[in-house]
Amino acid sequence: MLTSLKKIVQEFSKIPDFPSALARLATMVKDTMGVDSCSIYLANYATQKMLLAATDGLDKSAVGVVEIGFYEGLIGLIGDREEPINIENAPAHPRFKHYPEVKEDNYHAFIGTPIIHQRKVLGVISMQQQEIRRFSEDDEAFLVTLAAQVALEIVNAEMLGTLDLDNGNLGLDLRTVNGIPGSSGLAIGQGIAYNSKHELKHWVAKKSSEHKAQVDLYRKAVEQTRVQVGELSGRIKDNIPEDVSAIFQLYHQLLDANSLGREVEAKIHEGWDAASSLKFIVEDYAHRFERMDDPYMRERAVDIIDLSNRILTNILGDNQLDFSSTDDIQYILIANEVSAPMLAEFPREKLAGIISIKGSNNSHAAILARALGVPAVMGLHKVSINLLNQKELFIDGYSGEVTLNLTDQARQDYTALITQEEALQAKIALEANNPSVSVDGIPVSLLVNTGLSANLEMDQFLQGDGVGLYRTEIPFMMRERFPSEQEQRDLYHSLLSAHPSKEITMRTLDVGGDKPLSYFPIIEENPFLGWRGIRLTLDHPDIFLVQIRAMLRASIGLSNLHILLPMISNISEVVESKRLINQAFLEVSEDAEKQGETLVKPAIGIMLEVPAVVFQLPQLAQHVDFFSVGTNDLTQYLLAVDRNNPRVSTLYSSYHPSVLNALQQIVDCASEFNIPVTVCGELAGEPAGALVLLAMGYRKLSMNAHSLRKINWVIRNVSVQDAKELLPAILNQASPEQVKAILNQYLESQHLGGLVRAGG
Repeated sequence: MLTSLKKIVQEFSKIPDFPSALARLATMVKDTMGVDSCSIYLANYATQKMLLAATDGLDKSAVGVVEIGFYEGLIGLIGDREEPINIENAPAHPRFKHYPEVKEDNYHAFIGTPIIHQRKVLGVISMQQQEIRRFSEDDEAFLVTLAAQVALEIVNAEMLGTLDLDNGNLGLDLRTVNGIPGSSGLAIGQGIAYNSKHELKHWVAKKSSEHKAQVDLYRKAVEQTRVQVGELSGRIKDNIPEDVSAIFQLYHQLLDANSLGREVEAKIHEGWDAASSLKFIVEDYAHRFERMDDPYMRERAVDIIDLSNRILTNILGDNQLDFSSTDDIQYILIANEVSAPMLAEFPREKLAGIISIKGSNNSHAAILARALGVPAVMGLHKVSINLLNQKELFIDGYSGEVTLNLTDQARQDYTALITQEEALQAKIALEANNPSVSVDGIPVSLLVNTGLSANLEMDQFLQGDGVGLYRTEIPFMMRERFPSEQEQRDLYHSLLSAHPSKEITMRTLDVGGDKPLSYFPIIEENPFLGWRGIRLTLDHPDIFLVQIRAMLRASIGLSNLHILLPMISNISEVVESKRLINQAFLEVSEDAEKQGETLVKPAIGIMLEVPAVVFQLPQLAQHVDFFSVGTNDLTQYLLAVDRNNPRVSTLYSSYHPSVLNALQQIVDCASEFNIPVTVCGELAGEPAGALVLLAMGYRKLSMNAHSLRKINWVIRNVSVQDAKELLPAILNQASPEQVKAILNQYLESQHLGGLVRAGG
């Protein structure tokens, strides 16, 4: 059974056209299980009905036509109960409902199971038999296992834009995909994959009824490619050996192959557009070559793909827009990885937002977006550019959400939200230089989290008290080797010397987990619980000492350096780190004395992000000068949730009562032992998060630069005493949602609801 199941899933997942894949799936299940019928229904939440999407055994003319209400018949019962149903005589069941279009009068035995992903019913898969019998436990186990696999493929199809159910994805007129917030702000615009490279593997198959136009388009693209290949061949033939130039002859032979062209054109006449037809035929040819025993022939698959990508580019055009027109269309730039040159080429007045399929909030694109003041969303996992290209989009740079298939009502609501946010941001900007003091006179220190453009980000909020977290790993990640001591010294000195009166907290190298170095690969089964942070650098004192010496040399003549140790999980790590820091301090102080300069001993602190240290705070307080709470990792480890895993990321929340109680324990202990404590996770940069932290007693908050003005505004419009009165109820709630409801209700009462609604 396992072998059959694997074969079915593998073949199903390889068929690029999703309706065809579903139809093939129904046939494979029917044949494998020896049943008379297999059918697949997909949930349409807009109509609250299950649509018959594929069948082998029922009347095929009913596919795409028959709809069953969510609470009707046996299919509705399966979706409602969210569990399999196995019935020996379906027509005799009280919930059986007759649908004459499907022509199932001869069927009696019935088994069906829901297709569920992340607690949401996506559809139902069923099998039927003419005889009266009960399906076996093995049959049921097979169907349940298959449904779990099919659920993932449905979600992938939705992400790739290949699932078109009643002109909507899974029947949702309004659709949201989630990424990583890159730059704050809201925007509506037309998605445009500007100057993108076209590849068959990323092309999503599309239908077309204009057969003649698509054939003409294909033939024209082939001729255009033939000319280009000829030009390339002529350009380099004098610089390469004759046998190597023969590669171009292969390209010409492929372009001249009548069989290839005939097959592509046959696909077009089956109802596919030129690009999709090319994809189907070429991928089939490439697959055949890849399976050949001859290594030379196997390599020809690469040539076929490369040549076909050139044809695809000519089919689709160069994708360059004419920006000379005076229309007022605003565009959201989309790319696999948005680059600096791409942004430089794009007219600023036309740029409403940025979507980078890859990347994080520390990528070049995110940093540039923040500098330009343009909302950006990064890291849209498994989302195809084709799903977003040429579509009207709404992006939320606060939450990392991208919404498409906008309804008139949604467009009206989002436009009002953008107008409200613009007015609010203008008001916040006018008062940005006012001190961060609450309504009842409590001063709060605001600092910035940064890693590459620190000086630029600090200049955005002159009232800030310095850098609460300088991520030194980012310059390491931007290079192809470890930076030298002098390179590090120059980088650190530029920041320390530019703000001599403000504290600059530099975290020692924190790589591993989701922050790899290309030139220092670390391969582990569970990198988040592995060799990362201080564990790595203590195992490599050479790397650690070079960095510490660079920091100390950069601080000669200054007194604002703070050193922060990441991923601390026990006291011995602190002791060993301080020993090495003292060793480096003695070395550098001797050099400073020779130059007639003074070296001030930096404050040493630790990141509180591993839950174990929460229970050793009194002992740790004897060894360090300050604490810094990393709420992102602390939340991840306390809740056992990988925030980058889309299957469980909805369980990740720093508002979880357990996380909040841990944060309360930390600030209480820090206060008892008179140890300064800063919060430098994302929680500090959220209005509701800042409010609850103030209530607990935190007075130093560090965040991304784009959140500083917003949190300054919150602080100046709330009473810390009021927040304290909310705290007992907050800490006793049962869920993050209940906690946020209390906090958001208070923010609304203080006329700060706009910050909550605008992605805050």
